[in-house]
Amino acid sequence: MNTKVDPNWWKTMFDEIYLITDARSVCNDEITISEVDVICELLPIRPEHRILDLCGGHGRHSFELYARGFKGCTLVDYSQYLIDYAKTFAEEHHWPITIVRSDARKTGLPSESFNHVLIMGNSMGYIQECDADRQILIEAHRLLCLGGWLLVDVLDGRAIKDSFSPTAWHETKDNHVICRKREIQGDVLYAREVVLSKEKGLLRDQTYAIRFYEPQTLATLFEQTGFTKVNVQTNFSPHQKKGDYGFMNHRMIATGQK
Repeated sequence: MNTKVDPNWWKTMFDEIYLITDARSVCNDEITISEVDVICELLPIRPEHRILDLCGGHGRHSFELYARGFKGCTLVDYSQYLIDYAKTFAEEHHWPITIVRSDARKTGLPSESFNHVLIMGNSMGYIQECDADRQILIEAHRLLCLGGWLLVDVLDGRAIKDSFSPTAWHETKDNHVICRKREIQGDVLYAREVVLSKEKGLLRDQTYAIRFYEPQTLATLFEQTGFTKVNVQTNFSPHQKKGDYGFMNHRMIATGQK
């Protein structure tokens, strides 16, 4: 497998095709509800709290939180497509959620603005610079009020290595076929993703790389960026059925307090 990867792949890959390839995880209302249940279980979250959904994609967690009465939600993501998608959804529902396009390493938002920062859906490990994830957590720390909480949901590298399969494919209900060829080098997963439409042919052929974390390395990163009361829970999967969900059924959740 050719492991040469464009270091900026993450800037363009999260688009309308992403909502096809990862629909089983990111466009499934039951999955989102289950994940927000976990947020509400692990964090001392109250309706009046200000919540930052960092790297929040098309806003599924923000919208579910808002629907539950948590009105102080702010969504930040880099993808212009996903931000536009979220803005359209919010406008259609008349939900006044703040939606911002920005780099998670430097959001431009005021310091100490939030009671909670969420980084859900494995939104770390994409940027190849070795300190990128550290910068994201430093920014989260800056944005939190004193006593505020960070929650990070990422792939469990240890579980993935134990159950790794180099190939995976699945077919969607709307006649798309997604094929992935993968290999692990150290703590980095390299994957070639091919997306085919039965009507339109080839939609995507792209290689990407994701850095894995194991429970202890994630906990250490939290501590090094200033968080206390760090706790990492493994064996998290909102998927009830067995299958290869692009590893989204092998996750861990870390929490820490400023």
